[in-house]
Amino acid sequence: MTRAITIITENFSDWETALINSADRGYYGFDIHFAAPGGAPVTSSGGMMVTPHLAIESIRLDELDLLIVCGGTIWQTDQAPDITALVAAAHARNIVVAGICDGTRVLAQAGVLDTVSHTSNSAENLSVPNYAGAACYQDVPYAVADQGVVTAPGTAPVSFMAGILAALNIGGADLDAYLAQHAAEHLWPA
Repeated sequence: MTRAITIITENFSDWETALINSADRGYYGFDIHFAAPGGAPVTSSGGMMVTPHLAIESIRLDELDLLIVCGGTIWQTDQAPDITALVAAAHARNIVVAGICDGTRVLAQAGVLDTVSHTSNSAENLSVPNYAGAACYQDVPYAVADQGVVTAPGTAPVSFMAGILAALNIGGADLDAYLAQHAAEHLWPA
């Protein structure tokens, strides 16, 4: 069974990882857990109160296939938990590491984006200490997956899900149909 942990924080952007966690748990049978600083309950930007399964400090990488960093406003503050060592260690162990929206800032600080193609909300969003991957940045409105690292702007939860599943070697006609359903929304005339 594929094991995944999504890191959430106070005011996390709940829509950004909803599709990947729901599809992974409900359709693909992943063992999904959520981790927050100290294991304390958090409230999402949409007001959803969540009690995580575990503390970030309790994450054991030897029991993990996928580590997702959900976006949220905390990642641009000094109140953000320091998870750079955790993210770097996960990447070094070939665990799929994914960040969306401001969650990409954590991957940048951990050095994970230095040599892989990646994206974020903007190039300026990755102006963080220790980031040396500007040459690999792609200014695109969809997720970018490269060498087990998946990044996306906060407006791209569908391609983020697809990039993660591709990084885990999961695909096929069922996934293509599911993605087509979600992508059809973008055909709506404005």
